[in-house]
Amino acid sequence: MRTGLIDEVRRVIDAAQAVLNAADQKFALTEARERLDGPLRVAIAGKVKAGKSTLLNALVGQQVAPTDAGECTRIVTWYRNSHRYQVMLHPRQGEPAELRYRHNGGGLEIDLGQWTPDQVKRIEVAWPSTKLQAITLIDTPGLASLSAEVSARTLEFLGPQESLSGADAVIYLMRHLHENDLRFLEAFRDEEGRENRAPIHRLGVLSRADEIGGCTASSMDAAQRVAARWRTDSRLRQLCQTVIPVAGLLAQAATTLREDEFLSLRDLASLPGHELEAVLLSADRVRYRPISGDVAAEARRSLLDRMGLLGIRLAVGWIAAGTVTSSPELATALVRASGLEQLRDSLTRQFEFRAQVLKARSGLQAVEQALGTQDDAPAHRLRREVQRIELGAHEIAEIDLLSRLRSDALEVPEEYVSEAERLLGGEGPEPALRLGCPGATPAEELRIAAIEAATKYRRLAVHPLASRSVSDLADAVVRTCEGLIADLASPGGAS
Repeated sequence: MRTGLIDEVRRVIDAAQAVLNAADQKFALTEARERLDGPLRVAIAGKVKAGKSTLLNALVGQQVAPTDAGECTRIVTWYRNSHRYQVMLHPRQGEPAELRYRHNGGGLEIDLGQWTPDQVKRIEVAWPSTKLQAITLIDTPGLASLSAEVSARTLEFLGPQESLSGADAVIYLMRHLHENDLRFLEAFRDEEGRENRAPIHRLGVLSRADEIGGCTASSMDAAQRVAARWRTDSRLRQLCQTVIPVAGLLAQAATTLREDEFLSLRDLASLPGHELEAVLLSADRVRYRPISGDVAAEARRSLLDRMGLLGIRLAVGWIAAGTVTSSPELATALVRASGLEQLRDSLTRQFEFRAQVLKARSGLQAVEQALGTQDDAPAHRLRREVQRIELGAHEIAEIDLLSRLRSDALEVPEEYVSEAERLLGGEGPEPALRLGCPGATPAEELRIAAIEAATKYRRLAVHPLASRSVSDLADAVVRTCEGLIADLASPGGAS
């Protein structure tokens, strides 16, 4: 990324603070400036019981968000890294207040004291965690809640009216490709005039993926096929960057697995084959069927609640076959089976590598929102400066073009669409990924591929029948290729 982009955004924010006098404007710009140096903010959203809190716990590697049978998340709750444990309430009016809490092993129990949920803008949980160093995770109330006020808090936080303290990116969980989910995703579009920028910072998750195939060994394979179909859905492509299947319960169990749970699973695996097969036929049998082994019914119920029927079936099968012999090996295998690795990889490729660009763009939008309808010389000067930075930042142009390609806003010949997406970084930032080459391809071969791609898109840019939008896209791809060529020609450019 162009190293001066964040510095330029800081300067324009400082300039805006110098000419804007309203307290709310200055506060919003101060938050925007602090945001530039902070970790990427990723919100987790979806309908009630889609598995948002469970997935958050899996990503953190600790059970911090409550996940019981009720509707747990009623207030937008931030989880950020800190050197100390603390829970702060940020009210809609007034000063922040520290809250009492208890960590009961199944998530935090937070005491709101005299506050009601309607009075709270957000809760901020400071929690020491290496997993939260590069990313702040935001748990949001479930959409389509029985309480309209609960759902409204998420729509307020992620919708177009949300201003400066919201998320840089969104993970949206769906159990089915439901019309309501599509409507909710459409409600998260950016403000008017920026609607085509939205898909690039939204990642879809086919949640509770283990339930798709009846919790059998082939469940995740079936979920992969469903997610692949969703990725080609024309409407969903306009609203999400990609869709990944994840068994959240399996992932949470894997990242928080205890030694006593592994021992219980090992005891189950030691049952005679016919008895074990009978026990694993259904969840009810796991819970209640008498067995000859040492695993008490209470321990089996706990395992079922923690990792689901598929998790028990997989774990017991691996242990019985000798594939895994310890709790760390089992945790690693469960993470791989759950889809969590694929999600983390996509978060890294799609969000984290663009973190600075996403935050810079958020900072520029913060300036525009703070200016509002102000119509004087300083405001016009600041708007021109924002526009200059946006036009000069190729990284922002790549993000916008990727989103416009996915939303079909550009009338580009079909044979160019997937290639242009890839070259612009739609599959990841590494030169090999952009150029469609194997990861170990030598730098010189990558450079030749980049030269060929640049030549191809230069021809497209000047084609007499090319529309203005196609020419602009081709010019942007050429600029990307020229950057790759320069990087690959330098020492260590392939790394």
